[in-house]
Amino acid sequence: MLIDTYGRVATDLRVSLTDRCNLRCTYCMPEEGLAWLAKPELLTDDETVRLVRIAVTLLGVTEVRFTGGEPLLRRGLVDIVERCAALRADGADGARPRLSLTTNGIGLARSADALKAAGLDRVNVSLDTLRPDAFAALTRRRRHQDVLDGLAAARAAGLEPVKVNTVLMPGLNEDEAPDLLAWAVENGYELRFIEQMPLDAQHGWRRERMITAGDILTSLRTRFDLTPEPGPERGSAPAERWLVDGGPARVGVIGSVTRPFCAACDRTRLTADGQVRTCLFATEETDLRGALRSGAGDEEIAALWRRAMRGKKAGSGLDDPAFLQPRRPMSAIGG
Repeated sequence: MLIDTYGRVATDLRVSLTDRCNLRCTYCMPEEGLAWLAKPELLTDDETVRLVRIAVTLLGVTEVRFTGGEPLLRRGLVDIVERCAALRADGADGARPRLSLTTNGIGLARSADALKAAGLDRVNVSLDTLRPDAFAALTRRRRHQDVLDGLAAARAAGLEPVKVNTVLMPGLNEDEAPDLLAWAVENGYELRFIEQMPLDAQHGWRRERMITAGDILTSLRTRFDLTPEPGPERGSAPAERWLVDGGPARVGVIGSVTRPFCAACDRTRLTADGQVRTCLFATEETDLRGALRSGAGDEEIAALWRRAMRGKKAGSGLDDPAFLQPRRPMSAIGG
């Protein structure tokens, strides 16, 4: 298993398939984009599937989330999903990993059925606003309807629960929280608000300008009655979940900055160029691509991965005045 020195066990693998994206969200990258990874630097489809296989069969990973950049831009995505869905964990149950995808939704209308048939279980779609003009200002692209179409296609294909990830930004969409929740409830989507994190390429994030989890809950309560979802403790789940007007609809709030969940984190991350990261905010990486291409065996690669996870820090360090933003932006790490 992937156990760190604090006793946390990583069973959730986030796999970035590309650092490229077809949007230019203001909280992620500059308008002109970034210097993308060259193709030889990226893991091939076979290398990606091999590392996922090692994680599932040798390291106890039970959930795999494909991310980017924008993973729908990866030409071999459907094949990668199908091959990963065929994996089975060692042991008596022989269960396959649960597979999900985080996407901006552009192109999802064309691929939702194929992804479902390949074995994808569900999707998280990023949508920060219901207003096309605000969408254009936030993303620097006029693709709002494409995202709405992608969400509807995901629901029709059975990629459920369909979760919608929303970041509120001051002066752009901070007033939309109640409208977004009403829309999500009406359409059967599960909305999750995420605090803006210091992972933008421009390093323009400022704590004092951030819309906090507390701000979001205060705004939602102007229209809805929110009660904590009953059941077991939050555990490793990033979102605090609330029943909306008594349920069954729910809303989640991910307070990565003001309400961190590091103590129960169960994630390990693999970048598109084959680097293991123990945290979104890690400043160190472990190179698995080099080991793959030098002929290392599965057990050797698994040992490298275990060693990397042993070095996982207690927390993200966001509450430390000396916090340094990672060199890589979100699009190069994988969400």
